[in-house]
Amino acid sequence: MLTLQVVRRELRGEVVLLTLAHADGRALPEFTAGAHIDLQLSDDLLRPYSLCSSPQERHFYQLGVLKDSQSQGGSLAVHALREGDAIAVSEPRNLFALDEKARHSLLIGGGIGITPMLAMAAELLAAGRTFSLHYCAKTRDQAAFLPQLEASAYAPQVHLHCSDEQRINLDAVLCDVPEGTHVYVCGPARLMDAVHERALAQGYDPDRIHQECFSAEVETGGQPFEVVAATSGITVQVAANQTIVEALALAGLKVCVSCKQGICGSCLTDVLEGEPDHRDHYLTDDEKADGDQILLCCSRAKSARLIIDL
Repeated sequence: MLTLQVVRRELRGEVVLLTLAHADGRALPEFTAGAHIDLQLSDDLLRPYSLCSSPQERHFYQLGVLKDSQSQGGSLAVHALREGDAIAVSEPRNLFALDEKARHSLLIGGGIGITPMLAMAAELLAAGRTFSLHYCAKTRDQAAFLPQLEASAYAPQVHLHCSDEQRINLDAVLCDVPEGTHVYVCGPARLMDAVHERALAQGYDPDRIHQECFSAEVETGGQPFEVVAATSGITVQVAANQTIVEALALAGLKVCVSCKQGICGSCLTDVLEGEPDHRDHYLTDDEKADGDQILLCCSRAKSARLIIDL
């Protein structure tokens, strides 16, 4: 983990924009567009947030966080940070990277889902690659990053869609692009599902549709089963209303988790024996079919016993 300082805090309506840097100003680990960092907000509160600063900038990280009334503590803790505060963060990880072979990139960000698109636009502009960016918001007042986008070097490629004016026409947006375009979408589940559905209907290959979830509904309940943590020598019974993480914690084995929704991959663990019941949004269909990995925060077992490498 890195210890960084909040060197700037800017409130844009319900979104706080934080700039994090080393106190002595030295360079930070590099990252690519679409990457996120985990913020250690307390001993048991670790949350991932997308980087929205340019990957070409090595001396600070920026991230924007929406104040969420339904938050489990993450966004409220971020909004409580003040300039000068120190915070532990992970090095950047990228689960939402741009495809370098794409002939054109179509970026669609809904609400706070615009944040990774800002880094993507900066990276594509620096590389001289073509792209268009569509920003969906409820109202202009709630489009927290609109002034920044309007002042950017790629402003002509930016399109704003406000729900109280005119919603985005996905069919029109998805067809008004060059052949071989890759689509990147981040935002509310309803928007991402709609983009995925309409892109497939228009003939996009699934591998040209990319999305990043900030949250997802996941069903964690099911039949009880046994989990053996082979390395630790611990065996637990996972009850119908428990997750594997919760059962292991009661036995004294703490697993590092972040999103708790099967999105970020921080609790990914190898399966040595048994059949996982995948409930996550992280593994690909092929990886799930292999059956040799599991997300402990939400997935369960189809077999009576699961042996994991932990």
